[in-house]
Amino acid sequence: MIRKLLLLCFASLGFLAQAQPAVPRQAAPGLSGAMPSLAPIVNQTAAGVVNISTTARGNDADNPMFSDPFFRRFFGAPDRPRESQASGSGVIVDAGKGYVLTNNHVIKGATKIVVTLRDRRELTAKLIGTDPATDIALLQIPAEKLTAVRVGESDALQVGDYVLAIGNPFGVGQTVTSGIVSALGRAGLNIEGFEDFIQTDASINPGNSGGALINLRGELIGINTAIIGPTGGNVGIGFAVPTNMAMRVMDQLARFGEVKRGGIGIAAVGEVNQEIAKKERLPAIEGAVIETVISGSPADKAGLKKGDVVLNANGRAVRTGYDLRNQQGLTPIGQHLDLSVMHNGQQRSVRIMIETPARAQGLKPQKITELPGTELASIPKELNRPGVYVLDVTPASEAHQIGLRDNDILLGVNGAYVQSPEEVRRAIRESNRFVVFNLQRGDSRIDLRARKGSSQGT
Repeated sequence: MIRKLLLLCFASLGFLAQAQPAVPRQAAPGLSGAMPSLAPIVNQTAAGVVNISTTARGNDADNPMFSDPFFRRFFGAPDRPRESQASGSGVIVDAGKGYVLTNNHVIKGATKIVVTLRDRRELTAKLIGTDPATDIALLQIPAEKLTAVRVGESDALQVGDYVLAIGNPFGVGQTVTSGIVSALGRAGLNIEGFEDFIQTDASINPGNSGGALINLRGELIGINTAIIGPTGGNVGIGFAVPTNMAMRVMDQLARFGEVKRGGIGIAAVGEVNQEIAKKERLPAIEGAVIETVISGSPADKAGLKKGDVVLNANGRAVRTGYDLRNQQGLTPIGQHLDLSVMHNGQQRSVRIMIETPARAQGLKPQKITELPGTELASIPKELNRPGVYVLDVTPASEAHQIGLRDNDILLGVNGAYVQSPEEVRRAIRESNRFVVFNLQRGDSRIDLRARKGSSQGT
């Protein structure tokens, strides 16, 4: 059992450019033979790894009482919100555009982000976008005399391959450690929402988050992210987000500032066991078993059924339900997901377009006059969850000014649970001067208070 999962604040790294394999060096006087060394790889890649330092407001700044000058005066509160500082690492992946990849948890809540290059230049970074679900963030710095790390093919990795991790553990300075790929496709660790980790025994410690994991060609094949450690230090179990996942996330962050995830209408996916493998005559005990298909969804229209086993998605083997979930989550809306599916021992190919969350779940949007500027839809019964979807909030509309956003889930109005657009309409009508919308946005619960009949939220 995993005793402790630590998201690390790893520090500066460095790799890039066209690296060469390890080469022998001259042995010390009096010794015969050549001395192997990884120094040429490190020397040619270190300039592409940067240190990231952040400044964030302390917890006091989140308390609304501290915005009251009288409270500050009489209770001795500081005149300015306390600030906290943290550090981590990043990797330059596009020198021409000044793009730097790092972890979301390294820059989360930062009011200022400073990137320090290997030549000691300090540059203020712009946050382009973040994706908490994969713990990836994209920064941009002025593109002047930068060196980028060459991105490798993480899907080509094999267990046993040698790797290097470069970072700033415990703030002691740039450090290089070596090891091997211990495992691939690690998931179910509950570190992130979408998991397909590279596991390595190369020493990774606090101070390394956002740093680079590279192969012996000097190519970036992972972004160091987390460890398992009972005492907070390295015990030989570290995890990195593979570059094939990180780069797909980066593409959407660069275009939209976020990852716009859709789906095909599969609500639950299980694992293949020995019994299922025997029934479907599978070559191995691998695959994703479809447990729930939402009525009217793209998956339903494509003929997918409960009990179907997905063996391949977009040319990549599906070994577990996590693999299928990752492929759905990383395929942009509007693109196709090509599946190889087994049903009753017969294999067939299915092509399904990734749709917006609303269309993927076969929702029927409704407009209500009591909340202008948005469409609402009941959550499909197959999902067995409370609330009403908020869809397509029109910019500058009353709903938008109140604070509602696309893909919010409206759990209640004035503290009363709602299950349909009609219940929302009725609750607003029965309100007095103010209406409180209780909603869920991602992993957060939010209450929005608005004056009834007014577009101004309070």
